Amino acid sequence: MGPTASGKTHLAIELVKHLPVDIISVDSALVYRDMNIGTAKPTAQEQALAPHRLIDICDPAQPYSVADFCRDARAEIEQSVAQGRIPLLVGGTMMYFKTLLEGLSDMPATDSAIREQIYQEAAEKGWPELHKQLQAVDPKYAAELHPNHSHRIGRALELYRMSGKSMSHFRQASPNDRWFTQTYRPIQLALIPPERSVLHERIEKRFLAMLKLGFVEEVRALLERGDLHSDLPAMRSVGYRQVWDYLAQAYDYETMIDKGVAATRQLAKRQLTWLRGWDDLFELPADEASMQKNLEKTLKFLKKESIY
Repeated sequence: MGPTASGKTHLAIELVKHLPVDIISVDSALVYRDMNIGTAKPTAQEQALAPHRLIDICDPAQPYSVADFCRDARAEIEQSVAQGRIPLLVGGTMMYFKTLLEGLSDMPATDSAIREQIYQEAAEKGWPELHKQLQAVDPKYAAELHPNHSHRIGRALELYRMSGKSMSHFRQASPNDRWFTQTYRPIQLALIPPERSVLHERIEKRFLAMLKLGFVEEVRALLERGDLHSDLPAMRSVGYRQVWDYLAQAYDYETMIDKGVAATRQLAKRQLTWLRGWDDLFELPADEASMQKNLEKTLKFLKKESIY
């Protein structure tokens, strides 16, 4: 685990060279096809060396939920174990990790009428206004979300209007499936930057590098499909939303860069907030100088934990 741009993919690929591991992606953006540059998806060369599961498994027009991930991850984990190998879950979508560990809570099914009403309100007032409504009834969950994270804000308000109970309430309720921790002993490692400023610098450099690689052209191709819109989960991915708005002439190129970098830094901040309260973490420093030492430390730690 770790924030964006912390070196998770690099360490995972190095581990493939030493251990019989299967990399299973835990990333809500990498599941989408044709979204390669802005997601920092492992290159074809990297995937040839270290195949990644749960990458490129659905179209950007298709929403992919945490329940979908838990179902797919379970199948991949069980297949890996059945082949006598070690599942290595790698990514930064902390909600996926948390739900995999704790199970899905028993939440009411979607109410299409209430959902339509919420999205109509959002069209009139904007998602930041609905985020304020969520803050009033569920400040804990609202603090985890960006004011424009329409899908999660909408679902949380829908749950509250249906049941009078908050998303935080349902997440604290007894989960209906703890198969993962009942079956396996998870070993949890996290790449944590020693200095936030170092991570911020890496994030900016990586975003600028993505633009040079053709990030704008990648988003333009998605926009020109005609069947995608900015409220889809795929198009709300960090970076994609900002480039999409730039192509829609909401602001200029330099503003897009500023907003893209700022949004990525905010994502990293939220990821680090999740990890700050995480139990049983083996922490590794996420900086350039520690790359080789991190591999050695990880192998030593995993041997101690009887992984191999």
